[in-house]
Amino acid sequence: MKENIILTKTFDFALQIIKYCELLHNQKKFVISNQLLKSGTSIGANIREAQNSESKNDFIHKFKISAKEIEETNYWLLLCKHSESYPNCDELIEKLKEIENITNKIIITSKNKQ
Repeated sequence: MKENIILTKTFDFALQIIKYCELLHNQKKFVISNQLLKSGTSIGANIREAQNSESKNDFIHKFKISAKEIEETNYWLLLCKHSESYPNCDELIEKLKEIENITNKIIITSKNKQ
């Protein structure tokens, strides 16, 4: 069976987000930690849900929700990157960009097949 790269990448990303948010939580940065944890893990959850979509439109819709979660996650990570006393998150930003590129490609390809 062929590996589904977007499922793998979003699952791994979610695990890394959990670790990063635990660091933030330990530093008592609760608000950012909670927001980032929700949006960062939601990306893969929506993509996974899309795998059992009821229609092509439903599939695209779930990927678009993931694209929105990617934008929100990017916002929180950029706040962390540019705030003093926050742990480095450059690797997370890079991985998120890769996920964003794949997600956008899937959306475009799926729309063209309709």
